[in-house]
Amino acid sequence: MNLFKQASTLLIVILSLAGPLELQATESVSAPQISQDIEQLLRTKNLSIRGVDILTPAILFEVYQDHDFAPYWTNADRIRELIDLIQNSADHGLIPADYNIDQLHKVLQRRLARPSAEIEAEADILLTESLLRYGYHRRFGKVKASTLDPDINFRRENFHQQAPTVTIEQALESSSLTDFIQIVAPTGPVYQQLQASMKLYRDMANTGGWPTVPDGPTLRVGDNDARVVNIRKRLAATGRIADHGDLDSTLFDQPLKNAVKGFQLRHRLGQDGIVGQQTIAALNVPVEHRINQIRTSLERLRWVNQEAEDTMVVVNIAGFRAIFFKDGALEWDTRAQVGKHYRQTPVFRGDIAYMEFNPTWTIPPGILRNDTLPAIKRNPNYLASKNIRVIDHKGKTVDPATVDWNKYKNSVPYTLRQDPGPNNSLGTVKFIFPNKHFVFLHDTPHRELFSQKQRDFSSGCVRIQDPLKLAELIMNDPVKYNRSELESIVDSRKTQRIHPSPKVPVVIVYLTASVNADGKVRFYKDIYDRDQKVLDALNGPVVIQLPGA
Repeated sequence: MNLFKQASTLLIVILSLAGPLELQATESVSAPQISQDIEQLLRTKNLSIRGVDILTPAILFEVYQDHDFAPYWTNADRIRELIDLIQNSADHGLIPADYNIDQLHKVLQRRLARPSAEIEAEADILLTESLLRYGYHRRFGKVKASTLDPDINFRRENFHQQAPTVTIEQALESSSLTDFIQIVAPTGPVYQQLQASMKLYRDMANTGGWPTVPDGPTLRVGDNDARVVNIRKRLAATGRIADHGDLDSTLFDQPLKNAVKGFQLRHRLGQDGIVGQQTIAALNVPVEHRINQIRTSLERLRWVNQEAEDTMVVVNIAGFRAIFFKDGALEWDTRAQVGKHYRQTPVFRGDIAYMEFNPTWTIPPGILRNDTLPAIKRNPNYLASKNIRVIDHKGKTVDPATVDWNKYKNSVPYTLRQDPGPNNSLGTVKFIFPNKHFVFLHDTPHRELFSQKQRDFSSGCVRIQDPLKLAELIMNDPVKYNRSELESIVDSRKTQRIHPSPKVPVVIVYLTASVNADGKVRFYKDIYDRDQKVLDALNGPVVIQLPGA
């Protein structure tokens, strides 16, 4: 990254020396000849300019054809702006090299030193190609999400449903590239706060990262140990304690305990202020790993960018949280339980069509095959203990004692349905947003599990700690559907459906770095081992896959 920064700085110096002229070279080069060379280059098959393979030749041809193949980049200020955007792309978790920063430096240097129609044409096309790549990645992400996970159904639409060529033309003709990018690729508060954290962590990495804490006995208030100095300096590096204090003190005092508790909170550890093995392991995670967590989360937020609505439910699988946004602001969040590693909760979008209070639970095929059937074979009274009825194809209830369960392996010719009640697996209410995964939000009788730090306990659905509060927020009717009224519905033990209007979107994401309501970054365990695949793709070659492709 330092090499990219040096090259960009040198280019800015060169452009500054060029002065206020719109483009030095155009005064000595024929404009018609430049247009002719641009057209000739764009008609070349497998076009490569200064070692850069042009990935979007059809789009570029249309963009320039609509402009009579005249050059777009005739203003030094506009070039500086693009260079700044590319140079700062690392703060978005992107790679400046993907936008040809080194090649732009070379071609623009040559453009000033030995102007010609050919170099003018090459420079103009390369600048436009770099802008298209950058704008595309900022809007959609570098990686097409569905290539990594086919379950992801997030939208990928062009700006205002326009063709890419129209969007590029608008960008090139706008008064500010930076402002235009903000319009076509808007970022919400979580993205902005993560990006700010990315800058801070990259600065730490550039200055050598943070000190490690050696292994040793558990440390607590009152202990005097040389390792306390390492703890102080490590926490000071991320702003947990004031760096102007006595960082060389070996005494574990109360202020240090408070700082440790804050660190533990940010990393989902038990907040006891004691430095044991788990806390030392978290302290010693390299800054580069934290940067990679932020990078993957920023990319995932770009994937979901077009799904953001003012009022919506967001579930962060890795953070075990469910969040409700109202009118663009974080209204409420609660703890959630998500799928076990072998029954992972998928990432996707849906719309809550209805809420069902006092729901029955029809056991789905996967759970029936893997859990229920083995349990019945082990314990003949299992179904009765769980209040589960056996129903035949005519809708009649069958005595489970009359069924030879041992002859069935993967499925049974019955429907197994659990009646409403305190032991129902769905609890008091479920939130249905129809999807191919049969995943939904719901209550649970296992509320004691919400006290656990790592809450991957479900069979794929998302369990909510306070589902009635979520129902109240979704209905947004303090007269008809206030908390008291919803509790009355539950107390009736009668199954009842309520349809919100309009439907409320639900977006399920997987962010191992996010921010809480206080705006501070939080890091979570990669419980499904998904980060590396995203990181490999971010570090891999640039592939432009247009919306609809």
